[in-house]
Amino acid sequence: MTVERGLENKVAIVTGAARGIGAASAIALARAGAKIVVNDILSPDATVQQIQAEGGQAIPAVADVTQQVAVEAIVAKAKEHFGRLDIAVSNAAYSDRELFYRAKMEGFERTINVCMWGPFYLFRAAAQIMISQGTGGSMVCISSPHANKAIPGSMAYNMGKAAVDQMARTAAVELAQFRIRVNIIHPGWTDTPGERKFFAENELMSRGAGLPWGRLAKPEEIARGVLFLCDAASDYINGSTLNIDGGSLLPHQEMFRIKQ
Repeated sequence: MTVERGLENKVAIVTGAARGIGAASAIALARAGAKIVVNDILSPDATVQQIQAEGGQAIPAVADVTQQVAVEAIVAKAKEHFGRLDIAVSNAAYSDRELFYRAKMEGFERTINVCMWGPFYLFRAAAQIMISQGTGGSMVCISSPHANKAIPGSMAYNMGKAAVDQMARTAAVELAQFRIRVNIIHPGWTDTPGERKFFAENELMSRGAGLPWGRLAKPEEIARGVLFLCDAASDYINGSTLNIDGGSLLPHQEMFRIKQ
């Protein structure tokens, strides 16, 4: 395995890492030398096998991040198997899209539980281990522009991401004394399997072409941000939000485009 950055002897947990951004992030951290606990409610074996095939170390941890006891068990597994924990990446996500006054409460509540309580349970349990080690650490929350934009049909997701951004920033303040950094990533519209829940392939490509950069993001591009924030060279970055969105927050309606 080619080590691209200096995460040798570091141990990381990545949730929601069976596919998409989570899988790409786990693989990127492993290529930088970290040992990975790969979590998902689905089987994470494909991600684990890819890391191992490239010479890295990884173990699977199937668990539902909405269950506090299960998340605490993942963290304990990292400590037991690898001897420590240095990095926690909260990526697991879920979303049902319905107008709130028609929404089925089961899906509405699960969206909030995965997007808000999942990161909280991970960061809480990880912080306890990192504090006891006394060697600092890094946490990254994969959030969303939905935290700031009232996108209709996504109230639960909007609520969960807004809450988790504030959670991460508060954690950054509280953990700074222990040299544990907490940062947020807002990915732009990314080409992941999860998007197929809402859009057909041709619709994704068509809509992506209308973005400022002319396409959707790739999971590997978001993973680069994860790797950057977890690297020791990023020691002075704490409590920040990194937008990786191809300029999607900029005005990009047709009326603003310069004709060539």
